[in-house]
Amino acid sequence: MSEPSPLAAAFSGACPRCGAKSLFAGPVRFAPACRACGLDFVEFNVGDGPAAFLILIVGAVLTVAAIAVDLSFQPPFFVHAIWLPVGAILTIAGLRVGKAFLLAQEYLHSAREGRISK
Repeated sequence: MSEPSPLAAAFSGACPRCGAKSLFAGPVRFAPACRACGLDFVEFNVGDGPAAFLILIVGAVLTVAAIAVDLSFQPPFFVHAIWLPVGAILTIAGLRVGKAFLLAQEYLHSAREGRISK
């Protein structure tokens, strides 16, 4: 088994060490460890980086799309309710990819929490 690239691991939800599709235990929750090779996912900390970027990116995309639809077609107001599920789907999909990519990068570069040596 060879290590997948961080981008390939991110899009497939694969373990960055062995490539098994065992990274997630829920829609956006990491599994405690890889079922195939035993890599401990708990030691990695991706933080809120993916969520912060998604707020900006998904919000901008939805805003532009909603304005474009409104100016082009002038639909009734209730038609814009479609943006709620679209936003939720984009956010959940983006969180999966973003969190998996950051975990794969941490694994690839052996990144750990900073420590001050004395």
